[in-house]
Amino acid sequence: MQVLISTSSFNLANFAQLENLKTAGVEVKLNPFEARLTEDQVIELLGTNTIGLIAGLEPLTKNVLQSAKSLKVIARVGTGLDSVDLAAAKQLGISVLNTPDAPTKAVAELTVAHILGLLRHLSKADRQIRSGVWKGLMGSLLETKTVGLVGFGRIGKRVATLLSAFGASVIISDAQVKASDFQNLELDELCAKADILSLHLPYNESTHHIINEKRINLMKKGSYIVNISRGGLIDETMLLGALKSGHIAGAALDCFEQEPYEGELRNLENVQITAHMGSYARETRDLMEQEASNLLVNALREMNLIK
Repeated sequence: MQVLISTSSFNLANFAQLENLKTAGVEVKLNPFEARLTEDQVIELLGTNTIGLIAGLEPLTKNVLQSAKSLKVIARVGTGLDSVDLAAAKQLGISVLNTPDAPTKAVAELTVAHILGLLRHLSKADRQIRSGVWKGLMGSLLETKTVGLVGFGRIGKRVATLLSAFGASVIISDAQVKASDFQNLELDELCAKADILSLHLPYNESTHHIINEKRINLMKKGSYIVNISRGGLIDETMLLGALKSGHIAGAALDCFEQEPYEGELRNLENVQITAHMGSYARETRDLMEQEASNLLVNALREMNLIK
């Protein structure tokens, strides 16, 4: 029997119950590629004797899950489960767990960092100086902006708290929220009112391209879009056109429909890009790994697969 850790990196010092697994005769295997796995790579590493998986963002499709004949528990290091075929997992009797609380602060802080970077042109200023151009760039204050948060779960609420400390006006759009200190609008109205649109919702069929041509056109000329949530929420082709025309002044993107991202948005000076690193604060990463490993071992124990 084995447990596979498929994340691109994992600090085994965070696996508090590692010795318990070894004592139970369970081998723990790390991701040898140290990168996000492809479907074929996951199938190969899982084999037929993996009972538990500590998962990253690799595609856990029906094909993958069916091939893993012994798999009983998946514990995601992170919040999103859009990389897992949940219907197939349920059908196959595989328990799927995640760590929704741990990434909140790190993702919220990266969101605010990107917003500030857009308003003060940090990426462009850095590139100019490195190319030999010493020139100050005029920006604007966050305090003067209305920030529209699409989704108001754990991360959205944390972002709102941080933005409020800067004096920004915050409005939200979340049909699941019944009461809030912030004005809760229909999404179209929020798009029309916000100077900065920031996405904080999961990716699924209903949220695919939720920011589409229509909603981009509803936004103010010179507004900004920030996505530190999931690729696929924004129609990237429509965003590209709006950025080139100047209708959207800038975008900060941490996630894309296809990753690693190699598209044309990389070539625009008014786009800030990071490599899906919202949770990549050391303290947060440690907590996520601790939580995921404990969830996995406890679930295996409840299933009487280990003592």
